[in-house]
Amino acid sequence: MELHEIGAAVVGAGFIGAVHVEALRRLGVRVHGIVGSSAARAEEQARALGLPAYESLEAMLADDRVQVVHVATPNHLHRPQAGAALRAGKHVVCEKPLAVSGAESAELLALAEASGRVHAVNFNLRCYPLCQHLRGLVAEGGLGEVRLLSGHYLQDWLLLDTDWSWRLEPEVGGALRAVGDIGSHWMDLTTFLSGRRIEAVMADLATFLPVRRQPAGPVRTFGGGAGETVRREVRTEDAATILLRYEGGARGALTVSQVSPGRRNALRFEIDGAAAAACWESERPDELWIGHRDRPNELLLRDPSLLNDAGRAAAHLPGGHAEGFADTFRALYRAVYAAVAAGGPPAAPGYPTFADGHEQVLVGEAVARSALEERWAAVDRSARAGRSEEVSRT
Repeated sequence: MELHEIGAAVVGAGFIGAVHVEALRRLGVRVHGIVGSSAARAEEQARALGLPAYESLEAMLADDRVQVVHVATPNHLHRPQAGAALRAGKHVVCEKPLAVSGAESAELLALAEASGRVHAVNFNLRCYPLCQHLRGLVAEGGLGEVRLLSGHYLQDWLLLDTDWSWRLEPEVGGALRAVGDIGSHWMDLTTFLSGRRIEAVMADLATFLPVRRQPAGPVRTFGGGAGETVRREVRTEDAATILLRYEGGARGALTVSQVSPGRRNALRFEIDGAAAAACWESERPDELWIGHRDRPNELLLRDPSLLNDAGRAAAHLPGGHAEGFADTFRALYRAVYAAVAAGGPPAAPGYPTFADGHEQVLVGEAVARSALEERWAAVDRSARAGRSEEVSRT
C-alpha cells in the first residue's frame, strides 16, 4: 500500500491538530476530515484547513475511508477516544500524555497491543535529525559510558496571571501541568537518547501564581486572554526542578517552567559521558555541540552527508536548509505510516509507541508522588499491562 492510499482523520481542532494535518499532507496522506469539541469549532477549523468536518467522533469512526486516527484533544479525552478508535479497528497516533493515570495508560497499552494495530505517541522531538544521529552515536559508544544528563525545558506562555489554558485545569489536563506537558518530552527524549529508563526521581513542584484570572470568553493555546475575567484557583505547577536516577547509574537534573520570560520553547539537554559530551537546543535544532577533553570541541551542523544512518533517515532537506518543529511531525509520521502500509506494527518500531507513552505516565506519577511526600520516589511499573516489557529503543 502506498501512503497516498491511506486515509486519516484528526480528532482535535486546536493548534496541534492543525500541525498534524499539515504534516500528513506533506507526506501525501489523504486527510478526510477533523472532529472538533463542538460543531462550530470543527467547522471553523475545517474551513481554515480546507477540510470537511465530521459531526461527531462516532461519524468519523464509521467512515471506512479512515484507517488512521490522530487524537489531538485535551488530555482527559485521550483514553476514551484512542480506545474507541482501536476498538473500531483503526490505527492510532495519540498526543501525550497517553492518559491521565498509569491505570488508564496501562489499559490503553493492553488494548493497543491486543488489537494488532499500529499505535504511536506523539513524542515528535525524538525525530529531529541530530537527535536521531546522537542516539546512534551514544549507542555505538561515541560518548563512552553515560554519566550525567542535565538541562531544561522553559516556556513563558503562562507567565501572566491573565494567561489561561485548559491545561491549568487538573480535571482536563491531569494532575501535572508543566511536567506533563513539556517535562515529559524532555524525559522521553533523554530516555531515548541514552537507551536508559528513569528509575527514580526527587521532585519539587512550584505554583507561583496560585490565583489566575480566567477570560470569560474562549481561549486558544498560546493566545493569551483579554476582556472580562473570573478569578480561579490554580492547583497545577508552573515550574518544577527534578533530580533523576537512570538505569545503569547515570544521574540527571531537569528544570521545567512555563513562566520563564523570553523563553518561547527552549528545550536544552547535555549528555556527559566518560569520553565525550553532547549538547543540543531545540531553538537551534541544526547544531549539535560535542565536547572533548583532549582535543578541540566540535559543532556538528545538520547535513545528511555528515550524519549516521538514523540521522540521515530523519533529515528531509539538504544541509544549510533549516529543519524545525513541523518537520519532526513529518519524520515521525513517515515511520508510523510505513508500518500502517505494511499492515501492522513491526517487531522493533522506529517510532514511540503506547509503551513509551505509558512509561512517561508512570514517571509522571513518580514525580507527583515525590513532590507530595518530599522524598525520592521510584518509578512504579507494577501497573504495566500488555505483552512488551521494554520501552521502545528506536
